[in-house]
Amino acid sequence: MAIVEGVEARGTHHCETTALGVLLRHEGLDLSEPMLFGLGSGLSFVYWDAKGMPFPFLGGRVRPFELTRNLADRLGLTLTTEETTSPRKAWQNVAAPIDAGRPVGLQLDSYHLDYFRSAVHFGGHVVAMYGYDEHDVHLVDTEQQGGAVRTSRASLARARAERGPMTARNRSFTITVPPRPLAWQDRIVPAVRACADAFLAAPIANLGWRGIEKAGAKAPGWLERAGDPGRDLPQAALLMEKGGTGGALFRALYRDFLGECTELIGHHGLRAGHRMYGEAAVLWTQVSELIAKAGERGDAGCLRQAGAILRDLSRLEKDAMQVLSRL
Repeated sequence: MAIVEGVEARGTHHCETTALGVLLRHEGLDLSEPMLFGLGSGLSFVYWDAKGMPFPFLGGRVRPFELTRNLADRLGLTLTTEETTSPRKAWQNVAAPIDAGRPVGLQLDSYHLDYFRSAVHFGGHVVAMYGYDEHDVHLVDTEQQGGAVRTSRASLARARAERGPMTARNRSFTITVPPRPLAWQDRIVPAVRACADAFLAAPIANLGWRGIEKAGAKAPGWLERAGDPGRDLPQAALLMEKGGTGGALFRALYRDFLGECTELIGHHGLRAGHRMYGEAAVLWTQVSELIAKAGERGDAGCLRQAGAILRDLSRLEKDAMQVLSRL
């Protein structure tokens, strides 16, 4: 058996920030989950609908692992990433750092994990691994999934090797904090501006504020679009609130990030952004409730209401990001 000593196996709301928190605390850098999310410029929006999908996907953050790369670049951290198609090499890439006393991050498909409560394919799931024995591995996942958990080595291998949307080839990574790290407080404004600029200048209409507007236009037809409305709409709503988003499709996390920032930086633009994302978080929760009701009752009126709120959210978030881009 090999176990990394001193790991604080604390699960939080979102998988990637949970894993980052484990790795960085072990390096001596302890930041809140909202601060990790915000410094990684994690907020975004995508409306994704394709043939073969039972229901459109509403995503509220940047692509898997982009948050990690953003955070490492912004704070001057050394991010060491390994990928391989070899099962033997894939295991060596995680066993070696653990044997050396360091936890390691993994990107995988949650469908195969023994402990996972909802068996759906999601290839962008991220966990921290801090130990193993002959049969099992020790992981840290979100609080919702149990925090400190175990899964078999065989299930882990399947999860890491799965191919499909958002997957990576047995990706593993470690993070090293330099002896003289950058002051993370000085990186807040650049992180906020970068997130705002990307949100405002999204290259296609499915992303950013235009993506929210498009979702609002499409929402009234979701009863007809869904393969099984009674299943698909409540599941979509559940993912928005409880699918590792921290609530309100990540808007609650970003609201809390901006709230922490206002305590460190007395800027009127940050205070305005914090207030506006507080409003947005409430509205996103209303949208998810209406989507769930529409599926449960077969009520298209709920989807018309959701569409109207989404159009309001598009304008609200555009205005908020314009304010934040001028910090």
